Amino acid sequence: MKRRTHVALLATLLSATAWGQEVSIYGTTMAQMWKQETPGFDKATYTPATQYLGIDATKLGSDRLSLHLFGWGKVDLSDSTNLDGTKSGGYLNYGYLQYRFNQANAELKAGRYTVNQTTGFEQVDGVFARTDLRGGFAISAFAGKPVLFKTVDPRNQSDYEFQRDFIFGTRLAWRMGKVGEIGVSYLQDGTKAAKDLDVPSPVDYTRKQVGADILLAPTAAFDIRGRTVFDMASHLKLPGGPERSRIAEHDYTATVKLSDRFALSGNFAERNFFAYFAGTNLPSLFRQNDNDKFKGWGGSATWTATDGVQLVGDYRHMHRETFGDVNRVGGDIRWAFSEKTVLFGVSGHWVNASNTVFVDPAAPSRSLTHKEGRLWGMVTRGKFIMSLDGILQRYNSNNPYLGGMRNVYETVASLGFQATSNIKVSGDISYGSTPVAKNETRGLLRAEYRFGMGSKGGR
Repeated sequence: MKRRTHVALLATLLSATAWGQEVSIYGTTMAQMWKQETPGFDKATYTPATQYLGIDATKLGSDRLSLHLFGWGKVDLSDSTNLDGTKSGGYLNYGYLQYRFNQANAELKAGRYTVNQTTGFEQVDGVFARTDLRGGFAISAFAGKPVLFKTVDPRNQSDYEFQRDFIFGTRLAWRMGKVGEIGVSYLQDGTKAAKDLDVPSPVDYTRKQVGADILLAPTAAFDIRGRTVFDMASHLKLPGGPERSRIAEHDYTATVKLSDRFALSGNFAERNFFAYFAGTNLPSLFRQNDNDKFKGWGGSATWTATDGVQLVGDYRHMHRETFGDVNRVGGDIRWAFSEKTVLFGVSGHWVNASNTVFVDPAAPSRSLTHKEGRLWGMVTRGKFIMSLDGILQRYNSNNPYLGGMRNVYETVASLGFQATSNIKVSGDISYGSTPVAKNETRGLLRAEYRFGMGSKGGR
């Protein structure tokens, strides 16, 4: 969205709130400080100050019309935290008008908004509409310009804006009484595929995806939910290149409650990165031409021994074609005392990654097997909330990819105070050591607030 559009939305908000009957303002102010000591680099001190601000204005001339805006701004008081060296920044997360109809649970949005359907989480400058239909059906649709994030190096997204010129999506769902819901969806992101450019490119930012999702909960003791997304785009195939899988993602989770105190859950996930990351807003982080594939499955068992003690055991197997296999197994114990004003937990896990190819597939495999321990606690006393959290990972052997470290750890202490029902202040301090930062200390001060105004006796 262009800067002039940001200004237009802000002007609309200010004028609307002047005659809006109910206005709610909420936000978070954060001041951070951390010192970083990275091997091979100069020491740095970062002190960013960030302001998050949201405004909801309802009953704008009609009980059904409302305006919503949320964004943030940041300024660095010391070394720059931005990759391009600048010391300030900001972003409008959303800003839209919404109208809710008095029938069929229908609504209409216009502006910058986010939408989450089977095929993914999208941020759009455009319009969105949904309504219920007869027989338990519901339909929704959105269209507009995809919100594009700029990267530091424009070479990472050549043809990016040209390809992603328009986005459209729709979802049709059927609710089966008290049993659950199933849905199908379609997404098209961009109209100019890489293969259709004057000079065809191997990197395609456009998407055409079809998704199916399901939620079944026939009884309180069982539920299953998940989604499957298919890649329907016609990608350019390079000579000698791999065959592209049409499956972008499978992700399913089932939970069974065998009794009031014992439950089992299981999950299966599969992702084809070439299709899964296609069209990402962050091409500098995710490569659209990544041919790697992921598959994982696992489960957990939860036993509530007493009203204040809960035990959890879990296992997870993960496989990536270019990195190998990882198995993670362990458990947690959680206690609650004094009517849950004192919470305490301890966990331990073993991660077997003995033959993991890391960074350079041509290099010999290195073991990333390690043991992980965590200890945490939280105490609530009146208006005060205190917490302490510590985590330690101990690796089996010295690994050059870990900077020769065996122990990676971090501790975080927090203190919060609920000054009033609408204002809360808190602070965090943490210290840790990782291969990226051998010694790192972080401090955070946070103020959260919410207040509203009404035209007739409102606050």
